[in-house]
Amino acid sequence: MSVDDSSAIRTRRSFLFVPGTGPEMFPKAVATRADIVCIDIEDAVAPQDKARSRAATLELLAARPSFGRSEVLVRINTLRSVDGFGDLLAMAEAPAPPTGLMLPKVKSPEELRLIDELLQGASGPLRLQVIIETNAALEACHEIARASARVDSLLFCGVDMAADLRVAPTWEGLLYARTRCVHAAAGGGIDLIDVPWLDLADMDGLAREAERCAAIGFTGGRDPSQATAGDRARFHPRSSRDRLCAAGGGGFRDGRHRPRGDRQQADREAGPALDAAHPRHRRCVFGSGAGLGCSAHAIRATRLFSAASL
Repeated sequence: MSVDDSSAIRTRRSFLFVPGTGPEMFPKAVATRADIVCIDIEDAVAPQDKARSRAATLELLAARPSFGRSEVLVRINTLRSVDGFGDLLAMAEAPAPPTGLMLPKVKSPEELRLIDELLQGASGPLRLQVIIETNAALEACHEIARASARVDSLLFCGVDMAADLRVAPTWEGLLYARTRCVHAAAGGGIDLIDVPWLDLADMDGLAREAERCAAIGFTGGRDPSQATAGDRARFHPRSSRDRLCAAGGGGFRDGRHRPRGDRQQADREAGPALDAAHPRHRRCVFGSGAGLGCSAHAIRATRLFSAASL
């Protein structure tokens, strides 16, 4: 199939969730200029409110509100449920669909292929972001990453994954699962975003976790708090010399010569400073979608710290 790969020119630095039962929050989320705003009609909605949240989301989209600069996603329910099939068909038939869908509890590439077929007649390209949160998904993650040209990224959900793997949700306990997802995303040429950071009082821990994830190949990380300028600065280029090295593919960095073969890695590390020169590169650094005045469980900011190269 042929799908417009608009993701190739998107910047993904900040990520907000808005509950489907609270469409009035959507304009405030978009007003923050967050790179991604996700309307959640799955995790954020009680079972008895699923149909109501779907209807409210469709009504919101039908009004064709301004997306601003944001990529707008809808997190639907699992395809192995009546609600999930209803969500998918509703989005496929919507005259004004979102930019893409976030897919929870995926277990096999066949699900992606079925979704791809069902979306053939959709009004828009409808990109896909796939949550890897089960043992079955981890086993099939290489095939999942390549199952559809619509897939933009894998999202690693460590809490559910830890329960499925019968390990503690620690760095060591989830290291194998993370590195397997790194391999899958790199092989598919797509992004890979890490589990939300939940300890809002430990920003130093967030920075350490982000650095470890970046070091093993993740292209982004999520957390439900607000980013400070200091946090964002951790992931920007440290000097114009670094930016020059990344742009030219050679030169010196941190006092060491960087051969031309290091260009791809340097590009990933350089951050958004090169966006103007390389508009098709996706740059993700710590950003924030602060200022909504909503509780963390209702709207969660995601901070992305690097990006997969093309």
